[in-house]
Amino acid sequence: MKSRKSIAVLPFTNMSADGENDFFCDGITEEIIDAMSKISGLKVISRTSSFFFKNHQTTLQEISEKLQVSNLLEGSVRIANDVMRIKAQLINVEEDEVFWADSWDRKKENLFKIQDEISLLIAEKMREHYGHMDIQEQLVHTGTNNLSAYEHLLKGRHHFRQWNPEDVNKSITHFETATDLDNQLIDAFLGLADAYSFMAVAGFAPREEAWVKSIENIQKAKSLNEHHEGLNFMLANQSFFTAADYNGAMKHILRSVSVKPTYPDAQHFLSFLYMLRGEMTKAKEHLFFSKSIDPLNPETKFYEAYFLYRNNDYNGSLQLIEELLNANDKNLPAILIHVYVLIKLKRLDDAANRLKEIKVETFTPDERLGLSILIEVLKGNASHQLEQLEKNAKEPSAHQAHAYLFLIYVNLGLNDKAFHVLDQVFISASPVLLLVFGDPLASKIREDERWLTYHSKIYHVKQESSTVKKSKSARPDEPVVKDQIVRLTTHVETERPFLNPALSLRSLAGQIEIHPNQLSWLLNDSLGKNFNEFINHHRIAHFKKLILDPDNSHISIIGLAYESGFNSKTVFNTAFKKEVGMTPKEFQKRQS
Repeated sequence: MKSRKSIAVLPFTNMSADGENDFFCDGITEEIIDAMSKISGLKVISRTSSFFFKNHQTTLQEISEKLQVSNLLEGSVRIANDVMRIKAQLINVEEDEVFWADSWDRKKENLFKIQDEISLLIAEKMREHYGHMDIQEQLVHTGTNNLSAYEHLLKGRHHFRQWNPEDVNKSITHFETATDLDNQLIDAFLGLADAYSFMAVAGFAPREEAWVKSIENIQKAKSLNEHHEGLNFMLANQSFFTAADYNGAMKHILRSVSVKPTYPDAQHFLSFLYMLRGEMTKAKEHLFFSKSIDPLNPETKFYEAYFLYRNNDYNGSLQLIEELLNANDKNLPAILIHVYVLIKLKRLDDAANRLKEIKVETFTPDERLGLSILIEVLKGNASHQLEQLEKNAKEPSAHQAHAYLFLIYVNLGLNDKAFHVLDQVFISASPVLLLVFGDPLASKIREDERWLTYHSKIYHVKQESSTVKKSKSARPDEPVVKDQIVRLTTHVETERPFLNPALSLRSLAGQIEIHPNQLSWLLNDSLGKNFNEFINHHRIAHFKKLILDPDNSHISIIGLAYESGFNSKTVFNTAFKKEVGMTPKEFQKRQS
């Protein structure tokens, strides 16, 4: 069931004559998504799933169903010289109603202010329409006041997300320019770290040189803000995949999630770490949260498939893996788990054929050799290639050879040898052994009494004291509540602010001198109405008085509605029928 307090911000349309401003529109969209995701109690779809619909010819109803949200924000940007025209509208899809729309003409130098203004207005309208939410005074924090640096950051991100060496090299140029213009812009340093690590892993740059540059930029980012969610996500990956430090990875990813709970990548990785440790309830909790806010991200589907595989639901995992491979047959993690799932389903000939189909460069030689030997062992055949894998595993850095040798020994019942291989985790820092130790392909070794000792040693987590601050509640003390209710009701009855069609929750809060968050809580918790319901109730009561006055007989129903503070015929008719149980015209006939 879709929550009323849910929204997807669709990619803003580039209406400029210059098609190169796409990066600018994407940046505005991302900032609004990021700002809205800071509001507790509001479900906001993340960037990847929202941008799935960029340039797609999909109806709003279909988007709403796929993302499981009740509201959509559409917008456009037109840039001419240094002037921006931004338009935005908020749509309740189920009611097919645009319940807020606005436009702004501003100079580009005011970009940061307008992004915050739009985000706050959207948040206010959602709160007025659907109920209490605590909203901060500022939602957008760009990390720089230098517009040129920010533009290069946006261009860098735009090119990086094309995932090819030419564009990633362009992204590096833009990120470096951004850091030259503002050496405090942490997101640009993280962009450089990400870009260099991509070039290293994909083999598009000298590996050692690229890794050094990646680590240098991570350290620069750390010197600026060691608590940054993106930094800690990178540090978690670095701890796991380069140092085989499970405890370090867990420490950093928990920091990342505590700073930004709505960060899907961090939620994915935290779920993954819990899976490895066998804490499936926690893994599921974080996985399904990320799925709720990022349902169309291929990574979300992969981690769900991996979760099912680790939970021994091989048919369910296989279905998701095949969907991923149909969409992208070069998805390396999906290819690997596909072979694993076929093995666990005892479709060994299919697994062997699948391995033959995979391009040589996709797997390392040791990975291909290890998998082929494992399949033969499970078929009950002796493999003459085992000696070659054992020879390869003598190299301390031969992590793939270690991992498959471990799996093969387990399935041959050679537990002593299997545990001896596991010791390489602590000698050569093998992240691959961290992965396969608890894998279903090694399930037989769990019967060995030594398994628990190794489990606690490999997946050891040092508990840290929590530094997460609890947010202050908007709820005041009971005497204060009673005083505020009296002030509110007295003000509304005597001053009749509801007659102003432009009345907002924030402006009403200012009139009675309380914080908007407190007024929001007061209306919803103490009076049982959201802002719109509360104000429309008073407008309808005023309308009833007007329509019963013979002196107003010459004024139309909609005219009286406008005099009562409504500014929309549709809103008036809907609100009236909801409260009174009949249409305004039926009410008039009954009274006369």
